[in-house]
Amino acid sequence: MTFLIVIIILALIFDYINGFHDAANSIATIVSTKVLTPFQAVLWAAVFNFAAFFISKYWIGEFKIGNTIARSV
Repeated sequence: MTFLIVIIILALIFDYINGFHDAANSIATIVSTKVLTPFQAVLWAAVFNFAAFFISKYWIGEFKIGNTIARSV
């Protein structure tokens, strides 16, 4: 049981660190080409991450997938 907990903790740490790299890669091009400042790029990414969460949770989740599962059950 202890081994399983250690593996889960290590996986969570890996995902957390991997998230840093993904976040940096998502705004690297737009900052390096000087289209946006780093602050603007982070703000832009944050706004669209929140928008993606709400769109996937409420629009896609409840209407499209929810109705498909309800019909099949």
